[in-house]
Amino acid sequence: MGLTAGIIGLPNVGKSTLFNAITKSKVLSANYPFATIEPNVGIVEVKDKRLEKIVEIVKPRNVVYTSFSFTDIAGLVKGASLGEGLGNQFLANIREVDAICHVVRCFTDKDVIHVNGVIDPISDIETINLELAFADIDVIDKRIPKIEKKAQLHVDKESEVEYNLLVKIKDGLNKGVSLRDQNLTKEELDIIKNFNFLTLKPMIYVLNVDEDDIANESDLVKKVKEYAKEHNVETVKISAQIEEEILDLDEEDRKMFLDELGISESGLDQLVKKSYDLLGLETFFTAGEKECRAWTYKKGSKAPKCAGIIHSDFERGFIRAEVIAYDDFIACGNYQKAKEAGKLRSEGKEYVFHDGDIVEFKFNV
Repeated sequence: MGLTAGIIGLPNVGKSTLFNAITKSKVLSANYPFATIEPNVGIVEVKDKRLEKIVEIVKPRNVVYTSFSFTDIAGLVKGASLGEGLGNQFLANIREVDAICHVVRCFTDKDVIHVNGVIDPISDIETINLELAFADIDVIDKRIPKIEKKAQLHVDKESEVEYNLLVKIKDGLNKGVSLRDQNLTKEELDIIKNFNFLTLKPMIYVLNVDEDDIANESDLVKKVKEYAKEHNVETVKISAQIEEEILDLDEEDRKMFLDELGISESGLDQLVKKSYDLLGLETFFTAGEKECRAWTYKKGSKAPKCAGIIHSDFERGFIRAEVIAYDDFIACGNYQKAKEAGKLRSEGKEYVFHDGDIVEFKFNV
């Protein structure tokens, strides 16, 4: 579906190290500001254990996991909205992503310089959030003069509605309230969707911690989690350095390493899952002897729309979807037994897909 999550943060918080670990790539990671100049993009597979279970039953010749991309974006500094550092370039890159993974430094390594000279994760978060808000205000300030006269003279209803909305959300931004937290209606969101506002994008705080803190809660982590809870932002705790170090381990050695650290799931696995959820994505499956595959769709999508994800012809000539719920498929043991047990449903154009549906589409073009 071409959906992307952007990795942002101040310089030297571990963004590129994290990106290396997530995508198993080897981009430049260095101890100085702006090691990342152009955004690096990597495709990430979403390892869904449900697909693995389906594969065990069907035994296909090919398996395809669903995926989305992470983009590593240049480090931001105070004043970016005014062009400081790589300001305008950085902000333009963020506008291109669907969700934001904000890496926050919660480690205390003295050998890694901090751009502000002091380790204060809340201050770091607020620095970036402020720059994102300033960038949104700048967009509003450039738009308002173009519609203000029409709105004030009441000669154009659309301009009047847009003007009043922009004034309202700018007032909220000036008070430190991101667009995510302004409780905008669906109608209001439709009006401003083309502006691609930065503070409207879903966000997750990625807490990059010391190895010793991976199984514990440091004071820095506690402060960030409390702040995140107040602002309705999800968090994931990782040690980017550890994640990069275990990249080349096989599955058994990797599990042993994590067990020794006292954790059951790596931070990266958690991040990929939460990023997937953050984008409002779910998964349906197709399962045949030739191929078993996971497909990404937007939560709430109807059957024809999901069919179109596979091929436009499927949507154009949609007849029906033959659906088995994942749990029913696993409980019955295979497709035929599920069908005999009455678990196979024939669904029409108004059917809203559920996460885990196993589907065969019927179409005619």
